[in-house]
Amino acid sequence: MAAVKEVSDSAGVTVTVADLVNLQYEARKLPFSHSHSINNPLVGRHRSSVRGRGLNFEELRQYRVGDDIRQMDWKVTNRTRKPHVRIYAEERERPVLLVVDQRLSMFFGSRRAMKSVAAAEVAALLGWQTLFHQDRVGALIFGDDDMVELKPRRSQTHLLQVFHRLSDYNQKLREVEQGRAGQLNEMLTRLLNLARHDSLIYLITDLDGADDTSKNLLSQLQNHNDVILGWIYDPMEQHLPEGGKLAVSDGEYQVEVDTADSQLRQEFEQQFRERLETARQLIRNPHIPILSISTDRPVAAQWLALMGGRL
Repeated sequence: MAAVKEVSDSAGVTVTVADLVNLQYEARKLPFSHSHSINNPLVGRHRSSVRGRGLNFEELRQYRVGDDIRQMDWKVTNRTRKPHVRIYAEERERPVLLVVDQRLSMFFGSRRAMKSVAAAEVAALLGWQTLFHQDRVGALIFGDDDMVELKPRRSQTHLLQVFHRLSDYNQKLREVEQGRAGQLNEMLTRLLNLARHDSLIYLITDLDGADDTSKNLLSQLQNHNDVILGWIYDPMEQHLPEGGKLAVSDGEYQVEVDTADSQLRQEFEQQFRERLETARQLIRNPHIPILSISTDRPVAAQWLALMGGRL
């Protein structure tokens, strides 16, 4: 490896609160419903089973002036000889939980941004989108050593608090020296206690450390909630370039990695294949849609494309 040198430009390496706030303009372009076909280039095309808000039957009563005649219950009307209508109310809002991975495994990126930055951007887009639709939004942000929980609330002030904590975790990644195994499952166990019923959960992660226990925990989680997985990956994890030297930086220092090392390339690609296989196994559960997000392109455009729209 070559000598280490300082790097002054941190664009794409870490994220600020201002970066997350500015994503509100892109968030206005995103569709809110996920109840349609999702086109995922890595794991295939599938149909989301995530529910949107619907209408719940509330009561059956006699017709009153101003009632919608389309809701007339003709069977009851004929039986009682008095006009009756079925009254529906909009399904009460569901809290939205943003579960954001800020572990050391996410502190990697080859082009536009680190995986940790892309995850924060996805969370910000979804946070703004939720607020625009008058729903409550909360977060569970987890690193290698700890995690922080912010209960769902419906206010911009609260969303800014989420952004501050998310930025804090993101900035701390520069100081983390070693990851810790098992944190993903610890987070999922805590999430089971946090989201007990009728929440919409966005799990934004690279799936590092996912195993059979993870899949079982996710299955339990989706029994009473809607879960969408935002799988973050970097193109270089798929194929490490051969026969060249790459500059690798943590935003402060930079080193060179010799990609002519075949063992290094195999290890990179094997890790990616394992995560991809985990994602494919998860997608066999129709209740957990998977949206794969690459670090090399703006996340808003990717999210919209996955949902079948265009910016």
